[in-house]
Amino acid sequence: MQKPAKKLFQSQMKRKMTNIGIVSLGCPKNRVDTENMLGILGSSGFGIVANPEEADIIIVNTCGFIDAAKEESINTVLEMAEFKKNRCKLLIMAGCLAERYSGDILAELPEVDAVVGTGDYHKIAEVIKKAQSGEKPVLSGHIDDEIPEGLPRILSTGSASAYLKIADGCDNKCTYCVIPKLRGKYRSRPMEDILSEAEALAKEGVRELIVIAQDTTRYGYDLYGEEKLSALLTRLCQIEAVHWVRVHYMYPESITDSMIEVFAANEKLVNYMDIPIQHINDRILKLMGRKTTKEQITNLIEKLRSRIPDLTLRTSLIAGFPSETEEEFSELLEFIKSTRFERLGVFAYSQEENTAAARLPEQLEESVKIARQERAMEAQNEISAAHQRSKIGKTVEVLTEGYDEENLMYFGRCAADSIEVDTTTFFAAEDEVLIGSFVKVKILDADSYDCTGVQVE
Repeated sequence: MQKPAKKLFQSQMKRKMTNIGIVSLGCPKNRVDTENMLGILGSSGFGIVANPEEADIIIVNTCGFIDAAKEESINTVLEMAEFKKNRCKLLIMAGCLAERYSGDILAELPEVDAVVGTGDYHKIAEVIKKAQSGEKPVLSGHIDDEIPEGLPRILSTGSASAYLKIADGCDNKCTYCVIPKLRGKYRSRPMEDILSEAEALAKEGVRELIVIAQDTTRYGYDLYGEEKLSALLTRLCQIEAVHWVRVHYMYPESITDSMIEVFAANEKLVNYMDIPIQHINDRILKLMGRKTTKEQITNLIEKLRSRIPDLTLRTSLIAGFPSETEEEFSELLEFIKSTRFERLGVFAYSQEENTAAARLPEQLEESVKIARQERAMEAQNEISAAHQRSKIGKTVEVLTEGYDEENLMYFGRCAADSIEVDTTTFFAAEDEVLIGSFVKVKILDADSYDCTGVQVE
């Protein structure tokens, strides 16, 4: 299981080591792979450093989901390659972009010394040893392999919160998405293995478990022949040391009444759902290969809000899908305004090679896609600001994540905010507050992004 970083670093000080630095890009699922690589390398006798200037070997765990992510990944690889002029001896490219273009990377990016795809991250120590001996190994093509269990892990999200990956891959056939080609078919982890990892994380001080998969609602169908997310969440909530359980990426068509009842019945399961909807127009949803209609989506939202009090809903939308008319976009815009999601992100459609959507006629100009994305986010910003202002005067429970030396305030998140993607709560306190502890905070002020308050008894 994950090893406390402090103890690992202390042991490293006793002997000269080859230091490794990892830059992790992309989604939380990629982040878990990074943490496993850190654990494997730490257990294999390598030193772990945060500063690439101090690294003998640099690994970039890339994202290859959309054009912007690919560009960021390539730019990061080139940026890290600059350190090869000094201390760094090897540069390794891992993750989704490495998987997607494994056959071309060494030729196109001669700065890279090894390539590790998404199904081979657990072999990272072997890859490094081969690279150190002068080889240029390329490991990819194992995206459908069984998920390795029992890997060591070093958390990068602080000591109080941890992502808990319950499955990998995806069986959905969304026409715009390359994830199945990068991550393979949907593969659930055995429930007992997940619970064992959760128990170990709790023993290390983790108080919030963030349940993730490409589609968490599909958990268990491939292993057990039936929906098992409800049972898994119920058992996670029974782990005494865990205070919050949070769930991301719940596809709307697979949210069952059983799941809703689990949310309503378990106080530890925070009233927060991340439900990717992508659009609301029926024609566009069909072109996207989505499995829901406008009526089904609106009915689901109504049911969720009626059955789960104080629910925070997060969703993601795509603006500028091929052939999307101004009228269809206006329908999406009105849906945003009327539904008033507490949290919402909008992507401009990215035309990804080897996808069905990329071959559709009537691809929109980039300027049109960006303009629609901006209009959608402008509408959401007003809604988000109103949601934030509604907190003023209320007392909320906050997970303390750190101390801001500049503003002389602690900061953290309430139940309505997930790690890395949502708003932050800053608060003053008369006495010292332990990082990782839960405190009551009265909100005194708020803007679109942050809340400010004071700790109360």
